[in-house]
Amino acid sequence: MADIAYPFKDQSDAELIADRNLWDRVITWYESTKVERRERRRSLRVDLTCVSRHGQTSLYPDDLPLIFLAHNDAKLMPGFLTHYRSLGVTRFICVDDASTDETRDYLLDQPDVDLWTSSVRYRDARRGRAWREILFDLYGSDRWYVNVDSDEFLIFDDCENRTLWSVIHTLEDRKISRLPAPMLDMYPVDLGAADISQLQTSAPWKVADHFDSRGYMMATTKRAITVKGGARYREFESDLELIKYPLIFWDEDCRFGPSIHQPLPYQRNFSSIVGTLLHFKFFADYQEMISDAVADGQYFDGSAAYTQMTNALSSTDALQFFSESSVKFEGSKQLLRLGFITPVPRAKRDRAQDITQEASKPD
Repeated sequence: MADIAYPFKDQSDAELIADRNLWDRVITWYESTKVERRERRRSLRVDLTCVSRHGQTSLYPDDLPLIFLAHNDAKLMPGFLTHYRSLGVTRFICVDDASTDETRDYLLDQPDVDLWTSSVRYRDARRGRAWREILFDLYGSDRWYVNVDSDEFLIFDDCENRTLWSVIHTLEDRKISRLPAPMLDMYPVDLGAADISQLQTSAPWKVADHFDSRGYMMATTKRAITVKGGARYREFESDLELIKYPLIFWDEDCRFGPSIHQPLPYQRNFSSIVGTLLHFKFFADYQEMISDAVADGQYFDGSAAYTQMTNALSSTDALQFFSESSVKFEGSKQLLRLGFITPVPRAKRDRAQDITQEASKPD
């Protein structure tokens, strides 16, 4: 319903996301009601089995759980778990989609991971949405979850020094129940030199360390925010949706419906506090990754995006993402300065806690 400059030139651009008139809100409410009614009739139950030796764990009120899906992403698992542990995640809940590498064995050895499997593949589980909804039911509603994939790393204002609880407290102060985050495709200057063995001891942004600084399109629709563009659009004219909601308060009214990019109820999707997801697909093993994705056929539109990459490879023999729009990732302060994320003010309770702790320090 409104086109928005992205990256944001200033905070006023981000505020346009939530600045919706009464008519826009009515249209969104009607669309949400219509789709929710349809989705209740289409509810899909698929089998899930917890294969962790400790079984399914119970969540405590102060736990921050993360639900994610994985398929042949063993190379990213050390960095993924380390990153989200540092952000305050206490329990990882994973569905492994028939991995044939070391993903499953690695996750089974992690005491803070509940690992689940299914006889149904990703595509037939409504591209994983059915799995996620079942897990939300099993682990309990009326609480905050992180909801991502194994190649998505959430970045928000000052995340190097703050946990996700500080973001949650701010969202709660403002009666916001979801954090939107556009995805930034990350890539190295030289794909062939991006050795995946480095990922065992280094964060992935130390290896695939660049992203496109421009070339994005953001708008609001009657269902959600939409973001298109980035490196894959530039190179392959890929029209993939880049917005997700990786931090979400899940209650009995929530469901994913037709798209992970537009969770229901739609009225909750218009927050002007924005993070970003660094998205890691491209390392030195990219040709094998693309070939496997095409052969597996589990991704959107029969893995059409990966087929486009295969066609590009047939004419160039190698992919090259680096361009004049590329910049090297330097952390959350850089993304804030460039307008990819917005400030997350300190919540009232956190400011009060800071004052109390300061006052209790000895002179």
